[in-house]
Amino acid sequence: MQTNLASWVRDTNEGREADAILRRCVHCGFCTATCPTYQVLGDELDSPRGRIYLIKQVLEGAEPTQATQQHLDRCLTCRNCETTCPSGVQYGHLIDIGRHLVDQKVSRSWSDRMRRLLLRKGINSSLFGPAMRLGQALRHVLPDTLKRKVPARRDPGQLPSVAQHTRQVLMLTGCVQPSMMPTIDAATIRVLDAIGIGARLAPGAGCCGAVNFHLDAQADALDQMRANIDAWWPLIDAGNVEAIVMNASGCGAMVKEYAHHLRHDANYASRAERIVSLVKDVAEIVAPHAELLRARLAPGGRAAFHPPCTLQHWQGLRPLSERLLRDLGFELQPFADTHLCCGSAGAYSVLNPEMALTLRDRKLAAISQTEPSVIVSSNIGCVSHLQSGTDVPVRHWIEVVDERLMARG
Repeated sequence: MQTNLASWVRDTNEGREADAILRRCVHCGFCTATCPTYQVLGDELDSPRGRIYLIKQVLEGAEPTQATQQHLDRCLTCRNCETTCPSGVQYGHLIDIGRHLVDQKVSRSWSDRMRRLLLRKGINSSLFGPAMRLGQALRHVLPDTLKRKVPARRDPGQLPSVAQHTRQVLMLTGCVQPSMMPTIDAATIRVLDAIGIGARLAPGAGCCGAVNFHLDAQADALDQMRANIDAWWPLIDAGNVEAIVMNASGCGAMVKEYAHHLRHDANYASRAERIVSLVKDVAEIVAPHAELLRARLAPGGRAAFHPPCTLQHWQGLRPLSERLLRDLGFELQPFADTHLCCGSAGAYSVLNPEMALTLRDRKLAAISQTEPSVIVSSNIGCVSHLQSGTDVPVRHWIEVVDERLMARG
């Protein structure tokens, strides 16, 4: 694609990166076939190709409008289009640039600004945990719109002592998972303990930065990335841990991009590259021990695996994860459109509920045809979103492995 960037952006870091991405696009339109929003809305401007044109126009000097902003906002950032693209267009990075530049030029309504501010500040607040526990206590009287966002609380159970293990890994503290679904972290610690690996948290680490970044508070997100690197670095530099284990694929996808986001920061660029080299999804850690672990598990049952977009399109870990689940005895049931987003997409389901629920219901309709006893996934957002629309239990797969491990005794 030929470009002629406006002078105000041509010689900036964002302009140079966007220009390189745009020049790879050959207008083929393969991306439209796998774009969830285009499938639902049928509007070219709600497809990756359409959004690329909108961003190109802005970069070349056209004034964006609220309509421009809305089309960019509707993108789920699922990156399904990147998996499909034969030219290797890095659409995910381009949409980040486009949103950031458009938000600088187009004022949002007061209500929209407040909603976004409250969302990102609330999720990152120390009050989020107490508020979630209160919501769970009152869940039976909450309206459906709130109940969808408040999962029923389950007991995380006892945690083993893991200091004796020679192999040690770090886990991300995170922002919402410890409060919304503490069973995921607890299950991860117990399953890793069962294969001889100790998992620990680093004081000072917190949210991966994804919430702020995707709500266009990119400076705040970069500060969170730096804070996590600072918290992890003493243990990594001392050689005390072999990996940083992610049990939320959304967080894993973001942390694996720390080197990209901090590449212009002289104080953090090299350390960010080291961090990225150590990041592993929990499936990558468990996979080499699948045979040993399966011998200790109670029998599994019919399961449908929903691979999150951040797992399959951002990280390319769907094949490994599905192979691991089969090796662990899950009877995986194939269903249609496994490559499509479920509509969760981080904060997207709050900001775009109609599209999010449409995609959720389409996903659950496809899954229901297989009549699974459990739906498993790899990301808390997908788990919570899907559970809000079905009576079939929806779990992180590590929780189900943990339950089978304890059932065997």
